[in-house]
Amino acid sequence: MSVDAAWARRWIELAAAEVATQRDYLVDLDRAIGDGDHGENMDRGFSAAVEALRLAEAGSVADVLKTVAKALMSTVGGAAGPLYGTAFLRASKAALSLSSSDGALDGAGVAAVIAGALDGIQARGKATTGEKTMVDAWSPALNAARAAAEADGDAAAVLEAAACAAEAGAQATEPLRATKGRASYLGERSIGHLDPGAVSTSLILRAAAVAASRGGEAQA
Repeated sequence: MSVDAAWARRWIELAAAEVATQRDYLVDLDRAIGDGDHGENMDRGFSAAVEALRLAEAGSVADVLKTVAKALMSTVGGAAGPLYGTAFLRASKAALSLSSSDGALDGAGVAAVIAGALDGIQARGKATTGEKTMVDAWSPALNAARAAAEADGDAAAVLEAAACAAEAGAQATEPLRATKGRASYLGERSIGHLDPGAVSTSLILRAAAVAASRGGEAQA
């Protein structure tokens, strides 16, 4: 099974719905170690992305991801806008270069899209694992996605592996001391809190997996 533009649209719709549901939770997480605006910013950004896709003629996964990137860059404040915007833009470029003739992505293509997203985040944020950032969710997600793809997993299996790993990675940020971003100013006081960017990453990648698992949203 591969995933196509219909899947990508559904992914963003599900991500927007989940971010809206978890908006206050993300606000609380960010209030503990940041500016307290992550939930509001992400909700606004993904709502804008859904509206942009409604108006756009996005005929491929790459088109959808590029539209999302532009919407996030123009509407999400703080550090999250440039980071997520660059992530989706690099993911779009990966999808464009690796998609099949009909624009769909197989398991290996999905892993490459996740790799593009992580590359974009690290290029923009200069972060690595263990620094209590969204990289701590994206990096294990990529490792799991690559392992699933190498085991001949289809797109849905790769996305499920990535989502599970991102969720575990987000939870693993709790005992870490932040050394990047605003949270790093708290020093030892940042320990004992989940990183909001890692948590929002896990929500977004879970939405991608759910979108792939639903009949009619992906190509067989």
